[in-house]
Amino acid sequence: MKKILLIAAVSALTLGSNAGDWGKAPVPAKAPIEECLDIGGNISVGYHSDYVYHGLRLGRDSVVTDVNYGIDSFIPLTLGATYKNVIGGAPAVDHLELYLRGDLGSFAGFDAAISYTQHFYPEPPLGSAGEIGLHLSRDIGIATLKGNILYNMNYPNSWNITAPDDSGAWFYDFGIEKVVPVAGQNLVLSAGVGYGDNYWGALPLANTTHASGWNHYYITAALPIELNCRATITPYIGYTGAPEGWLVDGIAGPTGIQSDILHGGVTLSVSF
Repeated sequence: MKKILLIAAVSALTLGSNAGDWGKAPVPAKAPIEECLDIGGNISVGYHSDYVYHGLRLGRDSVVTDVNYGIDSFIPLTLGATYKNVIGGAPAVDHLELYLRGDLGSFAGFDAAISYTQHFYPEPPLGSAGEIGLHLSRDIGIATLKGNILYNMNYPNSWNITAPDDSGAWFYDFGIEKVVPVAGQNLVLSAGVGYGDNYWGALPLANTTHASGWNHYYITAALPIELNCRATITPYIGYTGAPEGWLVDGIAGPTGIQSDILHGGVTLSVSF
């Protein structure tokens, strides 16, 4: 009799632990809340001591804001807008970019993407220009190789005053990137060169007699620091130069005769 009562008691405890309350279905455990789950968006704002665009300094102090959103489809897409507000130097050359980028996957060991960017320059008389880009990268173990091929469909940046039938220009950017662990953080080192094919053309501010050739070289060190699972702050320092005979060597840009540029800044990025 005691054995029967013991079996009955154990059975009752087992049913109670599985059923919760009599007459109710079992209550499943609550799924953990993903506090850092995002929907594919990102917003960033940064300060830069110099606004350098393809090796040409267009202004001094500047604030850059970018908003983009990733769309998961058969070709992953990123739709975004970047506004570069130049607050130092004269004349101001603010720059708005609306862009769409599509990741194409890997080909022959290279990760590939294509993009379309519409450039707008609010201050007259620069206007706007459209640009198509092909972007390549390849991890070779010790570093990552990167390349960008850009075709500007209008007069380059709408300020090239070459012949009317010359309605496009090319710009190439090839570099290497290396991530180095430093004190628990990842220091990102990058270096590369740019080549312009009639990209600046007969830019009225330029003092060059040729429109195509090596444009500039650059070296950059950036230190992304994760503040939490959503926010990252990235200080950086960079150097842009051009040996004698290169396109931006001694170019008379908006801030005056340009020499080699030591510049830096910081960007805060938040995903959502």
